[in-house]
Amino acid sequence: MSTPATALPHGKHAGDDGHGRRTRPARLPFPTARVAVVGVLAVCVLTPLLLILYQSFLSGAFFMKGSSATLDAFRFIFEDEDFWVAGRNSVAIALGMAAISLPLGAALAFLMVRTDLPGRRLLEPLLLVPVFISPVVLAFGYVVAMGPVGFASVWAEKLFGFVPWNIYSLFSIALVAGLTHVPHVYLYSSSALRNLGSDVEEAARIAGANPFKVALHVSVPLIAPALLYAGVLMFFLGFEIFGLPLVLGDPEGHLVLTTYLYKLSSKLGTPSYQLMAAVAVCIIAVTLPLVLLQRLLLRTANRYASIKGKAARQRPLMLGKWKFAAFAIVGLWLLFTVLIPLAGVTLRAFVTSWGEGVNLLDVLTLDNFRQVFEDRTMVRAIVNSILIGTVGGAIAVACYAAIGLSTHRKHDGLVRIVDYLVMTPRAIPGLLAGLAIFWVFLFVPFLNPLRSTVISIWIAYTVVWLAYGMRLIQSALLQVAPELEEAARLTGASAGRTLRDITLPLIRNGLLASWLLIFMIFEREYSTGVYLLAPGTEVIGSVLVSLWSTGAVDVVAALSLINIALVGTGLAIALRFGINLHK
Repeated sequence: MSTPATALPHGKHAGDDGHGRRTRPARLPFPTARVAVVGVLAVCVLTPLLLILYQSFLSGAFFMKGSSATLDAFRFIFEDEDFWVAGRNSVAIALGMAAISLPLGAALAFLMVRTDLPGRRLLEPLLLVPVFISPVVLAFGYVVAMGPVGFASVWAEKLFGFVPWNIYSLFSIALVAGLTHVPHVYLYSSSALRNLGSDVEEAARIAGANPFKVALHVSVPLIAPALLYAGVLMFFLGFEIFGLPLVLGDPEGHLVLTTYLYKLSSKLGTPSYQLMAAVAVCIIAVTLPLVLLQRLLLRTANRYASIKGKAARQRPLMLGKWKFAAFAIVGLWLLFTVLIPLAGVTLRAFVTSWGEGVNLLDVLTLDNFRQVFEDRTMVRAIVNSILIGTVGGAIAVACYAAIGLSTHRKHDGLVRIVDYLVMTPRAIPGLLAGLAIFWVFLFVPFLNPLRSTVISIWIAYTVVWLAYGMRLIQSALLQVAPELEEAARLTGASAGRTLRDITLPLIRNGLLASWLLIFMIFEREYSTGVYLLAPGTEVIGSVLVSLWSTGAVDVVAALSLINIALVGTGLAIALRFGINLHK
């Protein structure tokens, strides 16, 4: 759940037309259907969370007859030194992520939005690539590029006589996590900058300030609330990352809370549901307050930004002689965050081996892809991933749209309930959400047959990305002028007729854009399916995690490149249709 989202974008609430005007509440259409939608939403969101809490206070698995209420699970993990080490590492990585991503994200946003940096339209999609590439794929790319025998390491050793980095250190994990999360800060910073006039910046330039002084002393302070929100977001995401510390931390035993949970079964030899639930409760106890704080800060940030208004037409600041330095900042970030890991994955997918003294022409091969397509499990994983992204993504968007329409232009208590329900899954890292939904299938007898089908993965993905999906839908709904719906109602059209003839046709393009973005998110998801992995439920992400633990580097590289190709296809189509990736 690496992409940030809230139920209602930009601090807007149902009944706000997106321009600060409160709309007159319409008659509530289909009140029974609205209550049913909210009821289903509550069951889907709260059942996994309550099951985690219930399991954490039992002496054994919830389906065992002899299980009794106890605090032994919490006592065990609190006495385990590895738990505290993992907790300290999670805090260190979260702080490191914030320290790296905040200044870089703000700098990139300033250069892309407020200056005359050439090629901005071509560069921006590249800046957002890490948002849509699976973290486990990026981590693998760093290993094969900058690991002990990576191509960058081999070249560095030839040049310097030694490798000046250790990709498996805790510092490297924090550095890579910070670099790959820069786009999240960029999205919020660039959005805030676009909503500000350029008068103050131009005054600073007239007074003799260079572009970097303008950014440091004028632009960045003006978007401080948005940066504060992004900082809390980075700290929160530091507690939920799984793929990067799993791949980069495992060789030297660096644990974080998510990998501690993942390795808890292997540590004890048998699955201990109560211990896993206790760790999950501890993680949620940290992340849930952070999500609530994000909600508060987002509202405050938008109130603060609205005071600035759009005072004047924005004019790009002329970089002049600073263009080289600006290009260097953007280029270096792209090199280390996008080009190096993706080049590593691509190179490793087409060679049989790699290391010092290996001639590239001697090891080129297509056997890695042949292994993938000759293995039924991996073929099924590719097919399932495509189905979940296309068909499952479309159904998920339909579900999100039903929820969004149930609160559209409303002011009642159901809106507030939906707002909090939509926000709740954001506090549960994907790994924990997948585990909880796996338990739900075990706990509810009539759902058990679905556990070994791809439907279980779709349900998990849909719940985990609920907040992001709702943000997309609400963005589309806010584009519909309330006057159009009011006019239809005044002519005697029923709520249902207004919905069918006015609202849905007007948000058709928004629904298409939402489907494409959800497709990319579903394709890159990996941690949610780890505990749901079974014959019939394989998807690329969870298979990659499973294969990495076996050391099948060749197949992992080929499957990773296929995953990148699927996401790249979705990204290309989105760009072709001019879809706003800032959503």
